[in-house]
Amino acid sequence: MGSMMKIRDVSSKYDITARTLRYYEDMGLISSVRNDDYAYRSYDETDIKRLEQILTLRKLNISIKDIKRIFNTSGSEVVLEVLGKKVQNIDDEVALLHELKGIVLDFIHEIERIDLSNESSVKMLYDKAKDIETHLTTVDYIGKPANINRLFEVTNKLDKKQDVRIIELPACRMVTSGVKQGDNHERFNMMWERLEKKRKDHFSPRDFMWYDEEKGDTVWWYAVEDWVTNQDTEEFEIINFEGGLYATVIAHDFELNEATKAYNGIKEWIEANSNIELDEHPGHCVMFHVTSPDTLKLGLGYRQVEYFVPIKLK
Repeated sequence: MGSMMKIRDVSSKYDITARTLRYYEDMGLISSVRNDDYAYRSYDETDIKRLEQILTLRKLNISIKDIKRIFNTSGSEVVLEVLGKKVQNIDDEVALLHELKGIVLDFIHEIERIDLSNESSVKMLYDKAKDIETHLTTVDYIGKPANINRLFEVTNKLDKKQDVRIIELPACRMVTSGVKQGDNHERFNMMWERLEKKRKDHFSPRDFMWYDEEKGDTVWWYAVEDWVTNQDTEEFEIINFEGGLYATVIAHDFELNEATKAYNGIKEWIEANSNIELDEHPGHCVMFHVTSPDTLKLGLGYRQVEYFVPIKLK
């Protein structure tokens, strides 16, 4: 079988989370084997090489769905098609940037052409401002009839900020996986599935994950009903979750670059809202939750993941 690498070693060497590795495996991109005691997932040389290919393609922002097409097709036709589309997307964005630059330069020239220095009354300044607005909306861009809406179209295409929604999670009891190594999350998942079969309420979402930077591992939380006791959760501890306000966005996959993009997008949104601020503290941290059901995972070619950033009113 050749040399094998445990999941924690692969995660450390390639700077990706164990959750991402399991996600790639769930999507059928790589596979793993288990020891007799199923405590650890391990990967052989073939899958390590496959993982390196995945990481390279993801750095180029190639989707998981297209990566699957590349791996499932012999020859170079598909990879050339996918990379060709990527080049076209880049060309389209460059063209939009050039057009936006031209629009801004036209605005500058129009403002420079109009002399405001001799106007003294507020009314005249107001009238002149309206005149500038008229000029800006009737400039002939590159021989075409001007349309201020084109500016909005261009900037909207270039500005890919995510929509942020605000929700309030209720205070509740959560069972926590802790940050133990090995098959900890596998056992937690089995415990969770067992409790899910007995669940009566419709609280959703009810499971969240977050990264414990101090201990360097991912923690899984699962909201439990009142009837659940420590005996039902086996060795996993039940904690009190304080709830609160969260700003959330949807991202694709579990990967670090997607999580960073989601977090930075929410931070920019918070900075633009003077009455809101971050509210991160122990037990009240950034979390994520898989929103798309497993039945759609293969059809979409990715999972939708919602990231939750704790906030509060100033």
